[in-house]
Amino acid sequence: MWGAVIFLVALLIVRISHWWYTWSNPKNHGKLPTGSMGLPIIGETLDFFSSNSLFDIPPFFTKRMQRYGPVFRTNIVGKNIIASTDPEINYDIFQQENRSFLILYTESFMKILGRECMLVHHGNFHKYLKNLILRLVSPENLKATLLPGMDEATRKHLDSWASFGNIEVKEGSSKMIFEYFAKILIGYDEEMAPKGKLRDNFQAFMDGLISFPLNIPGTAYHACLQGRKNACEVIKDTFEKRKASKTPYKDFLDQLLKEVEREDTFLNEQIAINLIFVLLFASHETTSAASTLAIKFIADHPDVLEELTKEHEAILKARDNDESGLTWQEYKSMTFTHMVINETVRLANIVPGILRKVVKDVEMKGYTIPAGWMVMVVPAAVHLSTDKYENPLQFNPWRWEGQELHAGSKTFMAFGGGIRLCVGADFAKLQLAILIHHMVTKYRWSVTKGGNIVRKPGLMFPDGLHIEISEKQKC
Repeated sequence: MWGAVIFLVALLIVRISHWWYTWSNPKNHGKLPTGSMGLPIIGETLDFFSSNSLFDIPPFFTKRMQRYGPVFRTNIVGKNIIASTDPEINYDIFQQENRSFLILYTESFMKILGRECMLVHHGNFHKYLKNLILRLVSPENLKATLLPGMDEATRKHLDSWASFGNIEVKEGSSKMIFEYFAKILIGYDEEMAPKGKLRDNFQAFMDGLISFPLNIPGTAYHACLQGRKNACEVIKDTFEKRKASKTPYKDFLDQLLKEVEREDTFLNEQIAINLIFVLLFASHETTSAASTLAIKFIADHPDVLEELTKEHEAILKARDNDESGLTWQEYKSMTFTHMVINETVRLANIVPGILRKVVKDVEMKGYTIPAGWMVMVVPAAVHLSTDKYENPLQFNPWRWEGQELHAGSKTFMAFGGGIRLCVGADFAKLQLAILIHHMVTKYRWSVTKGGNIVRKPGLMFPDGLHIEISEKQKC
C-alpha cells in the first residue's frame, strides 16, 4: 500500500519536474538568449505589471539587463517573449516589418482593442487604413485644415483654466484634446451629450488598459472591457444616425461613410467604428500624458521657461496683427519648442514596450529568435541609456541642439519606427506646441500639488498635476 503511494508521489514529482524543466528551457533550433520564463503558465507577468515611480528604466528590465544582458527571454501573459534593449536589434526589427516580424498583441490586449483594430492588420490593409487616417492628420491637412481649430480650442480651454484659477492638468488637457478630436472625427459635442458621456467610458477604458487580464467584476480589466463596449455603442449609434440622416458634417465620419459604401473598399461598418474608437483613444490619452509632463518639466526648470518665452514672444512681435491665430510657418519656426517636445517624450516613455510576432526564425547577434515567439522592443532602455545620452535622467532640451527634431532613429523611438511609425505623431507634436505657445505667452502658472508618476507599466499620475494659473497682465 505505502509502496504504491510512494511510487505515485515520485511519479508526480517527476512529471512536475519535467513540466517545469520544459517550461523553463523551451526548445529551439539555435541559441536562445538567456533569461527566465518564470512560473509555469503565469510566467513573469506579475513582476512585469508591478508598479514603480521612476523616470528611469523600469526595474523589470533593469534587473534582467544586469543579469542576462541587453537581450533576454521571458514569458508575460502566456506569451514567450524575447525582450530587446539593444538599439541595433530594435532597428533591425522595425526594418523587417511584414517580412520576419508582424505587429501582434497579447490575447488580453486584443480583447481590449478589438480584433478589427487597425493596429493588428498587415500589408495592403494596414497601408489602406494608414492612408485613410493620413487624410485627417497628415502634415498637409494639419496645415490646411486643422491648425486653426486646434488653436481656437486650446485658447478656449486655457481661458477656462485661468478663470477657475487652478486646474488638474492631466484631466484638463485630456478633456481639451478629446472634445476637439471627437468633434472633427464624428461631429460629437461632449457638452451637449446626455448622461453616459463618451469620454466617461473612455476613462473607464483607460484605467484598466494596462492591467492584469482578470475579467471578473470589480477588476480594472473588467471595467476596461465594459468601458470599451459602452464607448463603441455610442460611436455605433452616432454612425447609424449619420448614415440615416444623409446630412453632411464635413468631418472624418463623412469620409468613412463614403468608403464603406464603395464597392471596392476594404472597410465595413465594424472596422470603421473600431477605427474611430482607436483614434479617439490614441489621440487624447498619450498626448495629454505628454502635455502634463511638459508643463511639469517647464515649471520645474525656469531656464527652459525663459528660453521658451523668448522664442514665443518673438513670434508674437513678428506678427502684423496681434489678434491673429497661430500659423504653420510660426509652428515650424519653433526650434527650441521642438527640442522641449523631444526631451519630454524621451523621458515620458509612455509606451512600455513595442511588440512584434516572429514569423520565421531570425538570427541576430548570435541568437536565434524563434518563429512563433514575440519580440518586445523597449524604448525606455534606449532613451535612458548612459551610452546614448549624457545624464539621461536629466531634463535637458539643449541636448537636441543641432540634431534632427522631426524623425525617429535608432536612439529615439518615442513614436515607434519603420512602417509602423505613429501615424498621429505630427498631430501630437502640433497640439503640444500650441499648448506651450499659449501657456508661456499668455499665462503664469505654478505647481501646487502632485506631479508624481507611477508606471503600471504604463504612465499614470496618481495625484494628478495641480497648477495655479492666471492670465498675464498686459503692459
